[in-house]
Amino acid sequence: MEAGTALNRRELKRYLDRVSDRWPIDVALLGGARVADEHGAPAQRERGPEYVVILVSPAYDGMPWLERVYQAGTLWDALEMGGGADVHCYTPAEFERKRKSLPAVRDAVDGGVDLIAV
Repeated sequence: MEAGTALNRRELKRYLDRVSDRWPIDVALLGGARVADEHGAPAQRERGPEYVVILVSPAYDGMPWLERVYQAGTLWDALEMGGGADVHCYTPAEFERKRKSLPAVRDAVDGGVDLIAV
């Protein structure tokens, strides 16, 4: 692994704390190119987003999707993390549908980092 590709787990924990201060989070997953880097993916590939964050909370029910994503996205510290995040915020029912239909969500579920366990 190249220097600088390790995930900043301390900042990931702080991010989850900031998000959890606003909503109770049932599932928090991190995927994206930086996670693939940490798992040994080759450098010469289509990278996609540096970070993909999946947040699942029943509190999102009734809240417009763009509002959830905007609020959770503003809590991400791109400077500290070395890149921006593609943030997905779902209710539990939405998450069950999206994990089947969206490759980015499926990839985070299958090979991502469980942020609650960090």
